Amino acid sequence: MSHSGTLYVVATPIGNLRDITLRAVDVLQAVDIVAAEDTRHSAHLLTHLGIKAKLVALHEHNERRAGEKLIAELRAGKSVALVSDAGTPGISDPGAVFVQLAREAGIPVVPLPGACAAITALSAAGFDAPHFLFYGFLPASGAQRRKALEALRDQPAVLVFYEAPHRVAESVRDMAAALGENRVLLIARELTKTFETFYRCTLGEAEAWLLKDDHHQRGEFVLLVEGALAPEAAEVDENSARILTLLLSELPLKQAVKLAAEITGAKKNALYDLALELKSK
Repeated sequence: MSHSGTLYVVATPIGNLRDITLRAVDVLQAVDIVAAEDTRHSAHLLTHLGIKAKLVALHEHNERRAGEKLIAELRAGKSVALVSDAGTPGISDPGAVFVQLAREAGIPVVPLPGACAAITALSAAGFDAPHFLFYGFLPASGAQRRKALEALRDQPAVLVFYEAPHRVAESVRDMAAALGENRVLLIARELTKTFETFYRCTLGEAEAWLLKDDHHQRGEFVLLVEGALAPEAAEVDENSARILTLLLSELPLKQAVKLAAEITGAKKNALYDLALELKSK
């Protein structure tokens, strides 16, 4: 009885090609087939590494069909490396369906850890928080995107999003409206590449920064937003609420919140949430 081959899930660089791991190079050299999201893109990486391999396309439009053909190859004893265009397969990239097919077929699945844009951005964000929630890409439709963000409004974990350059400005605008303008945002752009950029600001300031320079909207984005304050931390005492109410009667909301925070020492986020509540009455 023949033994099945092994499916290796191989993380590849998100920008700088030197971020490939030694183990990934060993596996890519040894396998019979490399299943790639874009064979042309992966051919460039393999050529850079001096590796000749049989490349097979496996992407979001053919994953199940191509995956079933590759399962037959695995059952025949062939070994397969699964790669995406950048980072870890199956994380906001194709791969999860193929891995599920392999597991259902009893094929050994071996992951090779490596680059992941979300983790790379988090490591350099400086958010002192015990939890994060990886959301990936928000819906492309504005209405659906706003609905998704509203559902995340009270989530205490740091929120991690991926976003495309042509939608990033409208996405941060919707984040400010749904989550609150005073939440801290870290924009991580073009990670590990020549023009890698980190910009820390509030959600209310983000759109203006992105629109200030066309270069600010280019490349691949990871957006990290601080989580909601815990309910007990978000409470505003009676005196602070009274001062905020008085200021709101004379000043625009943002200015009233800023001044109330300076006068009372209460948290801006908590005052902002209360101001929105008072304005809606």
